[in-house]
Amino acid sequence: MAKEPTQAPKTRKKPKMWALLDCASFYCSCERIFRPDLANRPVVVLSNNDGCVVAITPEAKALGFKRGEVFFKSKARLLEAGVAVFSSNYGLYGDISRRVAMTMESVVPEIVQYSIDEAFIPFPEALAAQAERVGQTLLDRVAKWVGIPVRVGLGPTRTLSKLANHWAKKMGPVLRLDLGSALLEDILAKTPLGDVWGVGHRLADRLGKMGLGTARDLRDMDHRKAATMFSVTLERTVLELGGYQCIEDDLTPVPRKTMVSSRSFAKAVTSFDDLAEALAHHCAVAGEKMRQEGLLAGTVSVYVSTGRHVDNPCHAGATVTLARPSSSTADFIKAAIGALRHSFVPGPGYRKAGIMLLDLRDKNPQRPTLLPPAPWVERSDNLMKAIDRINERHGRNSIKFSAQGGQEPIWAMRQDRLSNLSTTDWDFLPVVTA
Repeated sequence: MAKEPTQAPKTRKKPKMWALLDCASFYCSCERIFRPDLANRPVVVLSNNDGCVVAITPEAKALGFKRGEVFFKSKARLLEAGVAVFSSNYGLYGDISRRVAMTMESVVPEIVQYSIDEAFIPFPEALAAQAERVGQTLLDRVAKWVGIPVRVGLGPTRTLSKLANHWAKKMGPVLRLDLGSALLEDILAKTPLGDVWGVGHRLADRLGKMGLGTARDLRDMDHRKAATMFSVTLERTVLELGGYQCIEDDLTPVPRKTMVSSRSFAKAVTSFDDLAEALAHHCAVAGEKMRQEGLLAGTVSVYVSTGRHVDNPCHAGATVTLARPSSSTADFIKAAIGALRHSFVPGPGYRKAGIMLLDLRDKNPQRPTLLPPAPWVERSDNLMKAIDRINERHGRNSIKFSAQGGQEPIWAMRQDRLSNLSTTDWDFLPVVTA
């Protein structure tokens, strides 16, 4: 077992146990909610522009398909095998993720969202005493209220709860690992290093050259040696495998240094106006994120590029410093289109465009200025708040800037197999006929 660190960091009271709830084949499960005919059929979901497989059900895996397969190469095999193929429906997935989180909060007092389909749950002593029962309640309620199958891993640290969740795929939907148990020792001995949270296959290869091959080998490694030879991150993983909580104090996100929004086009774009529309769209996306995170940007950088596999590839871009730090979509659009005018080269067929917001800072710093904001700044903020509220209530782009263009822009992402926006658009609500 790993040695306890000589000086534990000062933290809030540690939870007695951690749970990790993970939605099974999340994108595919979202597609199945409104398609009961797909309950036992193989399903895959494609990446942006229908490029490759990014989500896959066990039924599709059993047929030999893998995540990462290029769609145009495997399209015929997928369709011949009866696999249901969908374009990524991010609006649906984001809404279902929020519903899963709200359902979890009806059972436990706190969740820590880790990704769109995973959340850590700290269990105080009262919940830890009945951990399996709480885990089963979470599983049943999410399945009943939302329609998504989930797995729950339970352990004394976040890393061990992640490990329990990984093995819950094979051993049951709710799995608990306790320190000193025969089950934990068996699982640690069977788990390859590459499957340990925070290790990865490259680091696993380096550790393998030292004779370490399993999670148990890593747990038994001297944590100080892990820090000296590799990193503090690996040291924490070693300690967490040994039962010492080291990661829960790092819940505060690392402050952003940049904000990026970009997307490849379904077809080549040649005109300035179409590129300007695409950049305006990215400004709107980035601006919404900035306001959600309470940030301001001082600089806007834009870039456009052709495909890599053309005779004369073209990459162009420019950077503009704003008159004042802002989170206004209008300010970003004005700067982005101005930058495009200085960098646009007519002729080539562009395949990608994007913006990057730089010089980020908190909107409400710890040392506020004594001067009130200018009236026009306050009006701009109120306008952005109104737009965000309308779009949150009625769906993204319910109201937008004219610079963003029409409903079916030429630069839009290819989504030939897009399912309905069944939970975020009134026009797609399921209709039941008696």
